[in-house]
Amino acid sequence: MRKSLQYPIGEFVVPKQISSEDRNQWITDIEQLPTQLKKALDDVSKPLIDTSYRPGGWTARQVVHHVADSHMNSFIRFKLALTEERPTIKPYEEHLWAELPDSKLFPVEHSLDLLHSLHHRWTYLLKNMSASDFNKTLYHPASKKEMSLLINTALYSWHGRHHIEHIKLVQVH
Repeated sequence: MRKSLQYPIGEFVVPKQISSEDRNQWITDIEQLPTQLKKALDDVSKPLIDTSYRPGGWTARQVVHHVADSHMNSFIRFKLALTEERPTIKPYEEHLWAELPDSKLFPVEHSLDLLHSLHHRWTYLLKNMSASDFNKTLYHPASKKEMSLLINTALYSWHGRHHIEHIKLVQVH
């Protein structure tokens, strides 16, 4: 069976049942994302960094910078949900952010360094949250949905793994 180029690990699906082991695995995925992303990039030759993983898709460089943008936004959203009652978050146009001049920044190590520090803080926060903290919610006005921090943790575990696979696709595409 051929992998989908857009969703190589499948689309995100909200889990029906969640165990503490699931939550811990998602936190581990978030913790390991910067190292895993760097490892995937190490296997991409320098000329391929500006190659798209699929027709019409972002380049490997844009993917790395997108992950940094997205995960910074998510970290802030976690902090908002932990300190406010059901905050309405600010959506952003990620496809337009991917076209801004800093999405072409070379080398990508700047975003990798940012992710390393960001994920260190984020993981520390996640590991020190109570079970009730994970039940806190935020409201996303674009999707018109309320989402718990537990589901957000699952989403960002998936998000990181999803984009690592995009980087790996650059090697074979």
